[in-house]
Amino acid sequence: MAEQSFDVIVLGGGPGGYVAAIRAAQLGMKTAVVERENLGGICLNWGCIPTKALLRSSEINHLLHTLDAYGFAADNIRFDIGKIVKRSRAIANQLSGGVKHLMRKNKVTVFDGHGKLAGKGKLAVTKDGKPVADLAAKHIILATGARARVLPGIEPDGKLVWTYREAMVPDIMPKRLIVIGSGAIGAEFASFYLNLGAEVTLVEVLDRILPVEDAEISAFVRKAFEKQKMRILTGAKIQGLRKGANEVTAVIEAGGKVQEITADRVISAVGIVGNVEDIGLEGTAVKVERSHVVTDPYGRTGEPGVYAIGDLTGPPWLAHKASHEGVICIEAIAGMHPHVMDVTNIPGCTYCRPQVASVGLTEEAAKKAGHEVKIGRFPFIGNGKAIAMGEPEGMIKTVFDARTGELLGAHMAGPEVTEMIQGYTIAKTMETTEVELMETVFPHPTVSEAMHEAVLDAYGRVIHI
Repeated sequence: MAEQSFDVIVLGGGPGGYVAAIRAAQLGMKTAVVERENLGGICLNWGCIPTKALLRSSEINHLLHTLDAYGFAADNIRFDIGKIVKRSRAIANQLSGGVKHLMRKNKVTVFDGHGKLAGKGKLAVTKDGKPVADLAAKHIILATGARARVLPGIEPDGKLVWTYREAMVPDIMPKRLIVIGSGAIGAEFASFYLNLGAEVTLVEVLDRILPVEDAEISAFVRKAFEKQKMRILTGAKIQGLRKGANEVTAVIEAGGKVQEITADRVISAVGIVGNVEDIGLEGTAVKVERSHVVTDPYGRTGEPGVYAIGDLTGPPWLAHKASHEGVICIEAIAGMHPHVMDVTNIPGCTYCRPQVASVGLTEEAAKKAGHEVKIGRFPFIGNGKAIAMGEPEGMIKTVFDARTGELLGAHMAGPEVTEMIQGYTIAKTMETTEVELMETVFPHPTVSEAMHEAVLDAYGRVIHI
């Protein structure tokens, strides 16, 4: 088999890999992508995009059951879980096709198969155990992503115990559901099934749900979930699962007591691990720590000519972080001296109901870092647009350095906050202070006015509360 040469080979076609490939092509590099499943990766095919389609359907179901508040009435409201899933999969397929188009448009060569390092500057591609291609390049970027973590005693079986994959294409609509893990994935699936009418129990081993978020936001969301009749157990450990023919009983220790909860299905959402296996790292100087590849700020590993980006390199496990890392890596390879990524400027979003969004340091983290802080808060009940929308439950919290006025962090919960967080992200990236934010004119009536008020509140100038 004749060896094919490229300037850059990207192993993995997810949001980190395909964006890196496009940027490389834009800079005139002959580029190849090796992908063994679907272009777009987990995010586009089994994560970010199709889950948002599912959540949109559950939001509509919630709205249809609260029509009276808006002056409407409807009878015999029902849904078809099969059609909800079908719509989600169609959207994923549409966008995966879009990535294929982008590869063709940018003249990126795509190899369908499993890639593995095969010596300095070499990558072997196989499919179903058969050789597909032998590739060579001066620069090889690893973008193989991550997968769901499996804990002993709660191993997914695809039937009674689901990972996110089975949860996205359910064989039944469970009436009773246990979700283990309350990070973004767990919270979103708990919210999705709750809004479709399931009895949901959310189990978290730490002392609060959404543990990476600011403590006030976590408490706010917990209160909102419990108001929606979700059962939440924190500081809880799963001692084991007892499976029946079509149900599963979880033995849970919480608060010094052991209890048993029976459900139709269990979703395990207890974190992710990097896909470092079987990609040829053995015998290289690539360093792996806790299942993730160690890199410098430009994606370089310990092996010359080998780079890594995205979920493979560790938290935050976010598609937009992976994409930006891909651009930085390629531009560094091209000698363009890109700015390194400041992880405190990467926004995080969780699309449960209420939505959660944040950027920068929490209040606790800011204080631990030695900052004297000024805190601003504003509830959506003081925002006219939120009330008019029938969505008055939400809040925004800002964290400033008391000495310099630097915006250290912003934290939100409520309707469409995932669309608004970018305002604070831009402000933080541009290193604005409270002065610029207070002097910014926000449009009325919009929910974004609450962002302004949360800044004003930090400095004793809040208007509408």
